[in-house]
Amino acid sequence: MSTQPSNRYVDTTPWVDDVDISALERADMDAPAWLLTWRKFRRHRIALISAIFLGICYLILPVAGFIAPYTPNERSADYLYAPPQGMHLWHEGEFVGPFVYPITAEADLSSFQWTYTTDTTTPAPLEFFCKGEEYRLFGLIASDTHLFCAPASASVFLWGSDRLGRDVFSRILYGAQLSLTVGLIGITVSFVLGITFGAIAGYFGGKTDWIINRVIEILRSLPELPLWLALSAAVPSNWGPVAVFFIISIILGLLDWPGLARAVRSKFLSLREEEYVKAAEMMGAKPARVIRRHLLPNFMSHLIASATLSIPAMILGETALSFLGLGLRAPAVSWGVMLNDAQNLASIEIYWWTAIPMLPIIVVVLAFNFLGDGLRASLDPYKG
Repeated sequence: MSTQPSNRYVDTTPWVDDVDISALERADMDAPAWLLTWRKFRRHRIALISAIFLGICYLILPVAGFIAPYTPNERSADYLYAPPQGMHLWHEGEFVGPFVYPITAEADLSSFQWTYTTDTTTPAPLEFFCKGEEYRLFGLIASDTHLFCAPASASVFLWGSDRLGRDVFSRILYGAQLSLTVGLIGITVSFVLGITFGAIAGYFGGKTDWIINRVIEILRSLPELPLWLALSAAVPSNWGPVAVFFIISIILGLLDWPGLARAVRSKFLSLREEEYVKAAEMMGAKPARVIRRHLLPNFMSHLIASATLSIPAMILGETALSFLGLGLRAPAVSWGVMLNDAQNLASIEIYWWTAIPMLPIIVVVLAFNFLGDGLRASLDPYKG
């Protein structure tokens, strides 16, 4: 055999694919799914702003008593239906710092309404980290320190006061503790039931699937609002605000799970035929483990988006029930309870600020919807 070297030419240049892939695209291919989701979500500006806003709202809840200048049921007999007071920094060209102008109430016997005159000659600087009525931080720690208070010679009703002289701004902050929390508790109940029954129906099929589907169809055929009213009216009137709050949360969750269960069932019907599921079953994995470790993770993105879109429905449900007088009741404070006090259209026409509690409801519901849309668009990071 000849040992002469071959005359064939060998190219030693490193091989390069015809497709030009940038370093950023190669990094995206190697990145984990959560990182791709975050990169796409942060480009959804309105969803990102909504997430930040909702995060701030929930962070404020435990310290609402510190931020609010008054407690929710603190009354000022001299300031019934007081109009919103502006907070100022400058008085006659001089920097004074945060202050309000004192107001004085007068009863107009001809129109039977309160009128207020503002003394713009005497600024009343606000006091910070001042002593006031006692409240509880995080629901546990007793404290009487407030972020800001009105001086002794004035009041500070940033969003006005109601018919009993209670500060609307403070009550909205306290009301958020119940109105925003009821959605979280309700969605927890709904998800536990929806995922459990949907997974059982979709994975096992047969008679089990038939029975669960009939239950879902019966529940979905019932008119929602009358059913809410009937269940809420069954709550004893002598129960305390905390007990009523939890019952209302559970009622909202019990009526919301059928839609989620049907979505979980349809997804599991398709996933249970996948090869990795069959492999897990052949290796001896029990149904609970197959559902928990193999099926639910493939459905988690839909569940997250569904949760953010279901929470505002819970908030609106509590608001509707409380507005109709069948949900939370005084002395509990929620946005629905506050709107229940503003049912008189004649009063709203004169004292328009009593309808301000509807604004946080609108803003929060829109924020949750924008967040849900952003998550739904971002949870498939390989699209778009």
